[in-house]
This record gives sequence, structure tokens and C-alpha cells, in this order.
Amino acid sequence: MNATFDFDPPVGVVRDVVARALAEDFGLLGDLTSIAVIAEDAQARGRIVARSEGVLAGTAAAAEVFRQVDPELGFDWEIGDGVELAPGQVVGTVAGPLRSVLGAERSALNLLAHCSGVATLTRRFVRAAHGKSRIRDTRKTLAGLRALEKAAVRAGGGFNHRESLSDAVLIKDNHLVGLEVVTAVQRARARWPGRVVEVECDTLEQVREAVAAGADLVLLDNMTPTQVAEAIAISGGLPFEVSGGVTIETVGAYAETGVDYISVGAITHSAPALDLALDLDRV
Repeated sequence: MNATFDFDPPVGVVRDVVARALAEDFGLLGDLTSIAVIAEDAQARGRIVARSEGVLAGTAAAAEVFRQVDPELGFDWEIGDGVELAPGQVVGTVAGPLRSVLGAERSALNLLAHCSGVATLTRRFVRAAHGKSRIRDTRKTLAGLRALEKAAVRAGGGFNHRESLSDAVLIKDNHLVGLEVVTAVQRARARWPGRVVEVECDTLEQVREAVAAGADLVLLDNMTPTQVAEAIAISGGLPFEVSGGVTIETVGAYAETGVDYISVGAITHSAPALDLALDLDRV
């Protein structure tokens, strides 16, 4: 559950994501329109341009699209992930066979716009927390795109929670049906020694139980800032995380309580795509 400041997702994951995206987009016969109307030897230069303010992310995936579509395409980034964009700013340039540029355009922009949207929304939450709490993501990600989205969260200044269920123990309410907190924590410690054990709590009584059971971290679920402050007061210095319905309007109030982490599912599952476009010139 430790964050890394490497903005690039694993290379193998990027290759697989891009290969699936291109297979989906090209279908069985390829780009029928370009094959029909664009001369095979036509060349072009293009610029990826930001149409709105935001934070850039997803450059590794977008560049991989151009590489997989046609190794003859030349591509360069003007700026890197994590950089804030202004409307009209050139993000990167591409040059080569026009058919290839057009074939790569949509998949490259889809991935770049989605990842940049995640980074942009994350940056908004980070700023609204005023540096008093760390903003973290969740596992509420699009299937198959988690590594890209979590890299985008890092580019936006956020931190990553679990990459997968294998990373740490998080005992939630559905795990506690007919089971006491202390028993669940003991079983987790016995089965996975050395792993972080976090307990989700939605009442102050559960917080007391989790603290007494020796949890490493307590997740305060759907509590108000006032309740969070009360929970921290009885924590004995245990790290706390807030989750559940946190918005741009409320994140500052939660951060004021002194909570260590604020997890926000919306930064991945509800981030609007950043408006980016590819402007072309024939050569």
C-alpha cells in the first residue's frame, strides 16, 4: 500500500492494454475509410493539443498505440505526465504515414484523455485537502485499466491504495458477518504475518474494537468530519483513513480533522475525460 512516484504503469500491462484496444478498434478488416480514400504513400504531421485545462497522464499508453500501429511513425512528447496543461498547449507531435496516424488517433486519444482526466480530478482533490491528508485511490477502477488509472492518480499528486486483493488485508463489514473484529484481526495476522491489516469501521464502537484488536490502520466509512475527529481522539495514535462519499466540497473538512488518508473512488470511476485533440497537416 506504499505509493510510488513513478508515473508510468508496468510496460507489459501497457502493451497488453494497447493491443486489446487496437484489436477492438481495427476489427477484422482495418480502417475501411482510410484504406478507401487515403493514398498509401500519403504522409502527415500532427500535434496533440489540449482543449481545456488539466493534468497530463497516460503518455506511455498513447505512445505505445503509435508504436504498435506503425513502427515508422515518429512520436515525441513536448511535456510529461504530471504537468499542468493550458488550453491550446501542444502535448506531443507525431509524423509519418497518414493512414497509420489516422488508425492510431482514436485509441491514443481515448487512453490519453481518460488517464489525464483521472490525473486532473485527483489534482483537484489534492489541492482541496491543502496538504493536510493524503488522497488515495480505491479498487473502483475500470476493468483492465487499473494500472493505468493508478499511475494517473500518482501523476495527479495522489497515492495508491491496494493494487489488488493480494497487497494487504482489508477487513470490511461483509467479512464481519457473524465474526468479531478481534477474531478477524487475529486470523489475518496468523495467516498473513507481516502484512498490513486494516479494519473498516462505521461506528465509534467498532473503532474501539479495531484499536484494541491491534489493527495497523482503521478505515472510517461514511462518517461525518465530526465523527472522524471523535474517532481520532480515541485512536491512541493509530493511522486513520476516511472513505465513502467524499466530494470536492467536503474533502477539506475531512482533511482538517488530521486524518492520515482520504480515499476517493470517484477519481478513477467518475473522472471526466480531458478534452484533447489531434490536429493534422498533410506533408
